[in-house]
Amino acid sequence: MSLSSVCRRAVAVTAGVTALTLGLALPALAHVTINPGSAEQGSFSKVAFRVPNERDDASTNKVEVAFPTDHPLPFVSVKPVPGWEVKVTESKLPKPVTTEYGEITEAVTKITWSGGKIEPGQFQEFEVSMGALPKDTDHLVFPATQTYSGGEVVKWDDEPKADGSEPERPAPVLKLTPASAEGGHGTASAPPAAAPSATAATLAAPSVAPVAATDSSDGTARLLGGVGLIAGLAGLVVGVLGLRRGNRAS
Repeated sequence: MSLSSVCRRAVAVTAGVTALTLGLALPALAHVTINPGSAEQGSFSKVAFRVPNERDDASTNKVEVAFPTDHPLPFVSVKPVPGWEVKVTESKLPKPVTTEYGEITEAVTKITWSGGKIEPGQFQEFEVSMGALPKDTDHLVFPATQTYSGGEVVKWDDEPKADGSEPERPAPVLKLTPASAEGGHGTASAPPAAAPSATAATLAAPSVAPVAATDSSDGTARLLGGVGLIAGLAGLVVGVLGLRRGNRAS
């Protein structure tokens, strides 16, 4: 067997192994995830549930995300997604949970997006603002259900494994890290509804500086525009007079 034949066979075998490896890896990479994958305990955070379409012959037309009931989130709001309808479900908790905002007996337990389309080869992100994130756990699990136009339903609800390996159909997991020493991003701050006095004070005291700056800039612009107009008219008059003198001289 010639050297060239050996090389060609080696290349073919390598390509086949690579294709097989990628083919086996793709299903594991195409699950529903939460981004970013971590946030600080006690903070308010905005996350996006990223949903890829892993089918070639159907589109995703419904996505459901379940929220934890053992660590309920007091404040949850969603960002509208064009072409999709959203339904936020609040339910009574199995047992009341005490938080820094008081005892919680009801909370958001599920968010459903429907009516839109995630075509083959595409993905969609569904953004949610939520908090305050609990301080007594290092992660939150958000089981997701993905429905396809052909009727297929895929559940991404497997809990993380103790050995760190990825389960077959992993649920989106948000890792929670201790708050930073500086406070800032990791420090829980009350949402707008929790501080009406501050909000009312802010709304009742309009900022005068920007308005004054706007008026000054507007006045300066009008003055410069007037000067420019006068200069232009003067130039036009001089030009006309020069033209008349030229005609007389000729």
